[in-house]
Amino acid sequence: MNEAAGAPTEGAITIEVRDRILLIGIDRPAKMNGFTPQMMDGLVDAYTRLDEDDDLWCGVVFGHGDHFTAGLDLPKWRERMQSGERRRGTGAVDPTALGRKCRKPIVTAVQGVTYTLGIELMLAGDIVVASDDCRFSQLEPLRGIHAAGGATIRFVQRGGWGNAMYHLLTSDVFDSAEALRIGLVQEVVPAGTQLERALELATVICEGAPLAVQATKASSMRFVEEGEAAAIAALGPTQAILAATSDAAEGVASFVERRKGDFTGR
Repeated sequence: MNEAAGAPTEGAITIEVRDRILLIGIDRPAKMNGFTPQMMDGLVDAYTRLDEDDDLWCGVVFGHGDHFTAGLDLPKWRERMQSGERRRGTGAVDPTALGRKCRKPIVTAVQGVTYTLGIELMLAGDIVVASDDCRFSQLEPLRGIHAAGGATIRFVQRGGWGNAMYHLLTSDVFDSAEALRIGLVQEVVPAGTQLERALELATVICEGAPLAVQATKASSMRFVEEGEAAAIAALGPTQAILAATSDAAEGVASFVERRKGDFTGR
């Protein structure tokens, strides 16, 4: 199943379901996938669908064409920026994970130009596969603004203070090797294979019991947001809930029978 949301001139977000995986594509290649407000609305809808559909266990985000995204198409965003409008704060899932977060794992495949919002989207996900032709830059200060989609936070979390300040304050362009060195991406692959590799990882993730996978992500996020004590306190109660599921019984059975688990999310 393949769908697209958005007018051609304003770009679109494509949706495709493959088994338990939702592929979310950024589709405005003629403009280096520069984001319009309509595209962001479509992305919000796609992330919300991933989060709420029990039949979807993992998301893969990618860009159509040669580039992931050059970031916001700023002239088209001026009115929203000046009004402070932020649909991502209305209860739907926020693709930059500054509001409501997606409970499902997200693997992001990036290639070519991956600027500003592109970096923020990949860091708001969980695993990043980068092609070896990537060019990254968080260049908002050169446009008179600052990164407002999470880069100032997650750059520090992933790369450490010095690396974050080096790239955020200089607005430099850096490559996939540097992104790997400082922990912004997890794998670098030959250009053209990044989506295939992201799908492979998503498929592996979907071999796990979905409620357990989601609980794992939630536990790690609780540690980041609330600290070690809160994360520790939730381990036992969460494990008790998981242990009572049909998937936990299937996990034991598959272990005894030496086979892969056939999980249902119940």
